[in-house]
Amino acid sequence: MIQVYTGNGKGKTTAALGLAIRAAGAGFNVYIGQFVKGRIYSELIALKSIRNIQLEQFGRRCFIRSKPDKEDIKRAAEGLKRVKKLILSGKHRLVILDEINIAIKFKLITAKEVVAILEKAPKSVEIILTGRYACPKILKAADLISEIKERRHYYNKGVMARKGIEF
Repeated sequence: MIQVYTGNGKGKTTAALGLAIRAAGAGFNVYIGQFVKGRIYSELIALKSIRNIQLEQFGRRCFIRSKPDKEDIKRAAEGLKRVKKLILSGKHRLVILDEINIAIKFKLITAKEVVAILEKAPKSVEIILTGRYACPKILKAADLISEIKERRHYYNKGVMARKGIEF
């Protein structure tokens, strides 16, 4: 099955990581590939202690306020190559492609490339794609779509991202 968590609300990655913990608790091997992320987030520290969760990052910094450069494109392409190999191997029961929709939106990789991988994925592999701006090709490939909508956010009142809550 292919699941997409998208929308402008907070909690897409958090929902995917919750599923990763659930799957790991059930004895599944879990792989998380984070696109456009390269910083250490608090959840990564906790996930290191779960033996059957593997996590890799394919970003280096947040470029959302600027434009991605050649290095960002290179890292995303290498990440896509890596996750393709992992998905097709069938060794992981759950694969999370965190912020892959953002990587597509910023043209680091193409939706066509991602859909081609999804179409070849073994049926035994559950794949989660997260990030705002899920494009129509990704949505069409999905078996489940959860759109997280922002109705109110304390950021708009000047509250900055807080360790342990947002990162």
